[in-house]
Amino acid sequence: MTDPIADMLTRIRNAVRSRHPRVDIPASRFKREIARILEQEGYIAGYKQVPPSEGTPEVIRVILKYGPRGENVISGLERVSRPGRRAYVGRDDVPKVLGGLGTTILTTSQGVMTGREAAKAGVGGEVLCNVW
Repeated sequence: MTDPIADMLTRIRNAVRSRHPRVDIPASRFKREIARILEQEGYIAGYKQVPPSEGTPEVIRVILKYGPRGENVISGLERVSRPGRRAYVGRDDVPKVLGGLGTTILTTSQGVMTGREAAKAGVGGEVLCNVW
């Protein structure tokens, strides 16, 4: 697999469209940080690390979140920076998604954070994805 982050986002996007209650994603520290931000911003209900058992690798179990009438909380999930074309922004150019209604996830020298946190901290970095 050349892009594990795109795989994670695609698994979440497909699970939301299929109305699954949860989705399992192969674990890594970087993916855990993205899941932490998605939970912190209210896009998912939660996540937990499922330890490996006999013959199965370690996974992150993401519990998806839906509205009171069953509507999707995540209506869009888009990978911005890819292995073939990296997207970097400076501290003054951190993009806003849907005029500030969505969330940009960046990886910076201070770790993985949202676009709002990066602008507040005065750092730029690589734009991983946009969520709305």
